[in-house]
Amino acid sequence: MTEPPDVRPATPADAAALAELERDANLPALAHVFPADEHPFPTGEVEERWRRVLAEPGVTVEVVDDTGGGLLAFVAYDERVLRHLGVHPTRWRRGSGRALVERAVSHMGPRPRLWCLVDNAGARELYERLGWRPTGREQPAEWPPHPAEIEYVRNEPDDPLTASVV
Repeated sequence: MTEPPDVRPATPADAAALAELERDANLPALAHVFPADEHPFPTGEVEERWRRVLAEPGVTVEVVDDTGGGLLAFVAYDERVLRHLGVHPTRWRRGSGRALVERAVSHMGPRPRLWCLVDNAGARELYERLGWRPTGREQPAEWPPHPAEIEYVRNEPDDPLTASVV
């Protein structure tokens, strides 16, 4: 497993930087889902969500600092759900996302789950390469225009309950 350098626990002081990194990653990756002219990135709401996540018992948020200031990557998870993953576009396809997912999974219980936008092809490709499989369950996303999210479960090769999930 590739380990991103300097992974550290996030603190409440990181909420604004987490929202900024989420914006920086989502604008290029999800412009086809959230057109900026119709649905500007909700920076204030996302920062407030990060404040709640950081304060929630049982949730771990870890970050990778950028040596020039700001953040390069983050992961948030609890015992059962990989909640958030983000990597700065300048670091895409360098192993940080993969390493953070594997790091989170190593601290999670059996058959972890996550939700991913149906139209987020890059994230879905990453998760599927790492052994996650769609369960077929869908729900609307939190932010307008509320596109569909699909649930994934970590596919454990020896687990008959997830090995057959398509």
